[in-house]
Amino acid sequence: MSGNPFKPAWWLRNSHLQTIWPVLCKRKIKNMTLERERLDLPDGDFIDLDWMGKDRPGPLVLMLHGFEGSIDSHYAKATLSILKQSGWRGVFMHFRGCSGEPNRLPRGYHSGETSDVATVVRMLRSREPGTKLAAIGYSLGGNVLLKWLGEMGADSPLSAAIAVSVPFELHKAAARIQCGFSRFYQWYFLKCLRRRLYHKFEQVPCAIDRSIMSAAQTLRDFDHIYTAPVHGFDSVDDYYASASSRQYLSRIQVPTLLLHARDDPFMTEDVIPAYDELSPMVKLEVTEGGGHVGFVMGQYPWRPEYWLEKRIPLFLAKFLT
Repeated sequence: MSGNPFKPAWWLRNSHLQTIWPVLCKRKIKNMTLERERLDLPDGDFIDLDWMGKDRPGPLVLMLHGFEGSIDSHYAKATLSILKQSGWRGVFMHFRGCSGEPNRLPRGYHSGETSDVATVVRMLRSREPGTKLAAIGYSLGGNVLLKWLGEMGADSPLSAAIAVSVPFELHKAAARIQCGFSRFYQWYFLKCLRRRLYHKFEQVPCAIDRSIMSAAQTLRDFDHIYTAPVHGFDSVDDYYASASSRQYLSRIQVPTLLLHARDDPFMTEDVIPAYDELSPMVKLEVTEGGGHVGFVMGQYPWRPEYWLEKRIPLFLAKFLT
């Protein structure tokens, strides 16, 4: 465990409160100027990047968001602000279709899609070959990051990486989110997905019958109906098996920190990898509480502390300074 262990706020002991409170009480980050860049992809699609300190010198940190996330996710600008305070720059990568404008192709993003990350990293490396580069992935973005790191092995150009609240085994996460209060998150995600994709398919030809998307009652249903067939998987089980990051952890050759709460309501505890599954370059820190991308500390609700904003720069400083 790190030198600053996580102790959940007494007023947010419940895993759901830890998960929801930072979203509902999202802070306004002051003095944060972002510059958007559109990057055209080899297949004719695009993604949008939001830069903090684009034209300044110094180490650069790539950020990957979670499922249906964006630069407006509660952790996005807060993390960029912490990077700025540390003297680093940040570039926030939106997955296809998540930047507020529909992407051009019927396909979108998914938990195992690593080619877009590879494209962005190649671009960053070609522009600034001598700059130290790290990456942070949250939830789905963490799964994508870890899978890509495993695929790259010793060829990864990153100096370090951090993955937070990762669904290491997708089929278990899809099952867990159908249980108890976690069904609220499933309902919310399905609502966001339908709204975004219905809007998109008013402008882009749909690869499937749009009417069947409304029949999806669970995220697994949705992945069966849309994600798997549109992205070339034989089935939803094929998608979950091939896209899960747990099987890639032993191949990672970059210093990597995994931060995970044992009570994460998006998945069961048995998704947490055993230490003998990890590459020697991977460090796993499991807290008893913290929820999903929560990790809120502090004595008073009006003066919260966010553990991730302490732990992330503490780890990255070893490799970026």
